[in-house]
Amino acid sequence: MASMITPDASGPSPVIDLNADLGEGFGRWTLTDDEALLSVVTSANVACGFHAGDPSIMRRVCELAAARRVRIGAQVSYRDLAGFGRRAMDVPAGELADEVAYQIGALEVFAKAAGSRVSYVKPHGALYNRTVHDADQAGAVVSGVLLAAGREGLPVLGLPGSQLLAAAGRAGLAAVPEAFADRAYTPAGTLVPRGEPGAVVHDPDSV
Repeated sequence: MASMITPDASGPSPVIDLNADLGEGFGRWTLTDDEALLSVVTSANVACGFHAGDPSIMRRVCELAAARRVRIGAQVSYRDLAGFGRRAMDVPAGELADEVAYQIGALEVFAKAAGSRVSYVKPHGALYNRTVHDADQAGAVVSGVLLAAGREGLPVLGLPGSQLLAAAGRAGLAAVPEAFADRAYTPAGTLVPRGEPGAVVHDPDSV
């Protein structure tokens, strides 16, 4: 689960917007307890079919989120169902932009059908980590957002100081920094790789 700090329109104090990954199943396979998470989060990062999620799951999560007035975000990823989007890949920038746009567009269909809309974009897994340092891949993600959403674009969530947020800012998109409440960080401010001990924080009090 991650949080992003956004300004409160009623005053100068910031508010914490809790977001979590939802819809991370495929067919008969399920991972996340979407209904439970939607009772506590304010934004839902919905898997768009490339690392998890299928059309029926996407539709169901959008309906649940809309009913609870939870913002719907497109969690885009590399095309990697077998590896849950966590395997490093080298995807040409143009192809990646198209795939990002494709995922956003697919989710938007179900969000609109539920009476809502896609409100932001957040990369998942290996793509999220790659866009921290890789300007080419970061730019491709931003190009995909612009392709799907037009000049108005969509806010982009990412790691503070990342190439992704820099590219979003240059393109005129809202660049939203976030922090992970249940992940450990390196001294450089990046996420500790999941394969290392202590990478994921499981104790609720610590979180």
